[in-house]
Amino acid sequence: MIKLTAKIREEQGKKTFALKNNGRIPAVLYGHKIKNLSLDVDYKEFQKVLREAGESSLVEMRVEGEKEERLVLVHDLQKDPVSDKYIHIDFYETSAKEEVEVEVPLVIEGESLAVKDLGGTLVQNISGLSIKAMPKDLPHDIKVSIDGLNTFEDRILVKDLNVPGNVKVMLKPEEIVISVVAPAKVEEDLATEIEEKVEDVEKVEKEKKTEDVVEDEKN
Repeated sequence: MIKLTAKIREEQGKKTFALKNNGRIPAVLYGHKIKNLSLDVDYKEFQKVLREAGESSLVEMRVEGEKEERLVLVHDLQKDPVSDKYIHIDFYETSAKEEVEVEVPLVIEGESLAVKDLGGTLVQNISGLSIKAMPKDLPHDIKVSIDGLNTFEDRILVKDLNVPGNVKVMLKPEEIVISVVAPAKVEEDLATEIEEKVEDVEKVEKEKKTEDVVEDEKN
């Protein structure tokens, strides 16, 4: 079990800047039938935990001053838009006896002949799979082999994914996860996207000219 130590946080609001300067991240812990706790964790320790657990694996959290560990998930992360560093964490405490719903990342493996030999572009419609399971059964990720994508008609659907039997998938079975698009189709989509953007710009310019004319008439 991945472990993380946390401290009860007294600082609130702008006072948390001192924590960040001392290499710690403010956090909050909440969950079913528990009182919310304001915490802070060591930045480097959390980075290591996040690499190992992601946002779908259980973490055994020891809050200083408490005798028993808590089973938690990394529920939400906030980053500074400039430094790209973590500035706040939401932890969700789970019960070992209750199912939890999380999004598990999909990890692509293998090689598609439609990409390699036919020059197609791999399109991943779903990067994370919404699942529900008991905490002990939560997978860290779901592996997806693209070896079977040999033509532009081939698809990998949700129902094709190799998901453990004790895990419930929350998406529709026929939803497309991964496909390969032909080169001409990619160019067509790009041309359509550019055309739409040009139309948007022309529309904005037309509206601006109309506003200028109205303003001139008023003056």
